[in-house]
Amino acid sequence: MRCGAADIPLPVASNEGRERALLLMDGWIIEFDRALRAVLAPARGVRAMPGESLAELPLAPQEKRHAAALMRVNHCGEICAQALYQGQALASRDESLKKALRRAAEEESDHLAWTERRLAELGGRKSALNPIWYAGSLFLGVLAGRLGAGLNLGFLAETERQVERHLEGHLQRLPGNDAKSRAVIEQMRREEAGHAATAEGLGARPLPLPAKLAMKLAARLMTTTSYRL
Repeated sequence: MRCGAADIPLPVASNEGRERALLLMDGWIIEFDRALRAVLAPARGVRAMPGESLAELPLAPQEKRHAAALMRVNHCGEICAQALYQGQALASRDESLKKALRRAAEEESDHLAWTERRLAELGGRKSALNPIWYAGSLFLGVLAGRLGAGLNLGFLAETERQVERHLEGHLQRLPGNDAKSRAVIEQMRREEAGHAATAEGLGARPLPLPAKLAMKLAARLMTTTSYRL
């Protein structure tokens, strides 16, 4: 007897496969929502801003513009940090590493809120290029996440060490009377150093010298541009 086409069993996707696809889709929707919130929505922190009880001492117009520009650079850096952590966690297959990245991202969200608030207090504006920096940092984070846990952690550690040095430079360049910005940057510097130490403790592998130099060049481009734009 000849079997018709209707008699041929068709492959049916397993429930497990459908569930994986749905979870993956949910994950991408969540990450897209995070991206929109980081770039477009007002930042919200959990902890109080360092130095918020300090008096706002008078600054000359040029000093105020300079302090606002420095804080705009730091705000842009925190936008990049959100994207980096998001990309690294998204691409990583190590659950313990994902948790560490999520914890660091929570502290960075406080940094984002603090820099945004201080920038507004100084009468400054956010960088117009934040969406571009976010997209580029997200790509780098995903790339780092695909390199395995050791290099992923190494990328995190090197990023945080470079940010720590960058913030130390800002502490030297701030106007002497701007104690409120100084308090914010000092707290951020301590926590960035802590993130680097955590990554090293989890087994970060040192990055090759060309990778470190490329990261420095990219950071210099971002800081120079966001200072003005």
